Amino acid sequence: MTTRHLRAALMLAAAVPLAAARAAAMLKAGHWRLYADRHRIELMPRPRRSCPDCRGAGGWWGGGANPEMEACGCWAGRRTLRITLLPERSTDPWPDEPPF
Repeated sequence: MTTRHLRAALMLAAAVPLAAARAAAMLKAGHWRLYADRHRIELMPRPRRSCPDCRGAGGWWGGGANPEMEACGCWAGRRTLRITLLPERSTDPWPDEPPF
């Protein structure tokens, strides 16, 4: 390996962790969560910690006899970005059990 090839390999090896750190900082600043596996890559919105309505909790519990979580608009209105890589195979496409 020549000196030129060695220097290029070292620069590439240094660039990969730098790019990963920069991508992590951008995801955190943009309030996104990254999920990746062999079936998909997904960018999901996260609640903002500086939101005056939910204060970073993502929502609040509604009152009444059956309280439900109400999602805050700081993240619930944003769309999820998904790239499908491999289709997920289910072993049993039609389950024998009822859905309830």
